[in-house]
Amino acid sequence: MRQFFAAACAFAAPRCAGVCMLALALALALLAGCASVLPEVPRTPSQALDDPRQTLLARSFAGPLASGPGRSGVHLLVSGQEAFAARAVLAESAQRTLDLQYYIVAQDAPASQLLYGALRAAGRGVRVRLLIDDMNTGLRDPDLAILALHPNVEVRLFNPFSLRGLSSLARLFEFLGSSERLNRRMHNKLWIADNAAVVMGGRNLGDAYFDGASDAAFVDLDVLAVGQVVREVSASFDRFWNSAWAVPIGAFVRTPVSLAERDAAVAAMAAQAETFRQGAYAQSVRATELRRQIRSGTLPMVSVDARALSDVPGDAAADVPDKTEALFPALRGIVERAQREVLMVSPYFVPSDPSLGLLCELTARGVRVRVLTNSLASTDVPVVHAGYARYRARLLACGVALFELRPSSDRSTRAPQGLSSGASLHAKAVVVDRQLALLGSMNLDPRSRRLNTEVALQIDSATFGQQLGMVFDEATVPGPVFQVGLEVPGDPASALYWDGLEDGRPVRYTVEPLASPWRRIFTPFIGAFMPEELL
Repeated sequence: MRQFFAAACAFAAPRCAGVCMLALALALALLAGCASVLPEVPRTPSQALDDPRQTLLARSFAGPLASGPGRSGVHLLVSGQEAFAARAVLAESAQRTLDLQYYIVAQDAPASQLLYGALRAAGRGVRVRLLIDDMNTGLRDPDLAILALHPNVEVRLFNPFSLRGLSSLARLFEFLGSSERLNRRMHNKLWIADNAAVVMGGRNLGDAYFDGASDAAFVDLDVLAVGQVVREVSASFDRFWNSAWAVPIGAFVRTPVSLAERDAAVAAMAAQAETFRQGAYAQSVRATELRRQIRSGTLPMVSVDARALSDVPGDAAADVPDKTEALFPALRGIVERAQREVLMVSPYFVPSDPSLGLLCELTARGVRVRVLTNSLASTDVPVVHAGYARYRARLLACGVALFELRPSSDRSTRAPQGLSSGASLHAKAVVVDRQLALLGSMNLDPRSRRLNTEVALQIDSATFGQQLGMVFDEATVPGPVFQVGLEVPGDPASALYWDGLEDGRPVRYTVEPLASPWRRIFTPFIGAFMPEELL
């Protein structure tokens, strides 16, 4: 849906906004009575591997879990290259199952390489289940159907569109006519091997998420987890996979793919994978110590108490699907218990009035609250920034510290590899008192709270909390970010300023720094028309 917002803004930019709004209103009127429905097709239920203890992965990670029954082990993945390597090695090491659940699977070399790794695992007899939200699949039905031709691979689309093989604009029109259903997106991101290890967090599958060559690189966070919490994550995957929302890709392929077409497509994937393996990025991934450590079972893990928090798919038969969620109530409960400090990282930060009240209550009793989000210059969805801007002065007035990422392409002071190394922030995490942490797919905005489904790990560990806290501290030093302030402290009606560095010297901006004049003008304009619950 955020992509639709961005496309609509780009379409309207050189044209009369009034004409655009009229055209969309007419489309809505024409399509409102033609709401699409989920196709009813046969689905064979399946579940995660029941007992993973004898798999190679489970045995490799037995050491970090020896401190007590029910414990889990976690390893923080900050670098995109390590995040890519972790997924690739888990696919190579899987013996029984691979369960993959994503909001976006891009059509680029890194994503294709990871899918080819899953296909190779299927060739070894590994059962592969791939569940993708349909918001961004576009014209990919034939490619996904070719994957599903393998007897060990199943592909399902979550909450699919009825209009297939058409433009994004056509999909936008269908969305407007069926917004009650199509607003419900699966934002979960999971890579599970043998029900023994999972990589989860903010990253989709694509070059921009793995520190590749993309100019629009995201900075993000993942965690590799093993132990008891993986069973909980797999149970969440099973609920989505076996729900009516998950429709087999075969339901949308009108012309069967021939064996010759399949063989040609697989050969093309193999050739692309070989080209990728010879490139500089793949060579740097192979050089990471993490690959060897996962294979040998020597990866440093933190033994923690952890639990999975996951929304559930809900009733697909309801006229207006309700979100049945568990994540945000748990998040609020964690934040309410803060005694000293709350750290929040979210690319899209639109807190709502109740959350604003909670954060201000915390600062009033002496809790230090700091938030890292995107600046107007770095965000990939300016309309959501407009929602954040409505709260910015009130947050500052009650003592919340706000840091906004400076895009790397315009940064005069480069920071070490980490949260401050990319063009746009995409990481999602909350840390309370450097003890309790929540890391997952959720943004701190109305869409994640009310519409999208999300999944996260709640981790209780001073060691892991300190690790995340240090990442936050390093990301918010002067240079990588702007710190926002009020000209008159404590006055929400006061003008804002942004402190940063230029050529190593402090500088203060009085307008949104580094954003184009067009962004500064158009963002609040379009934001005024966008309902906050959709941001």
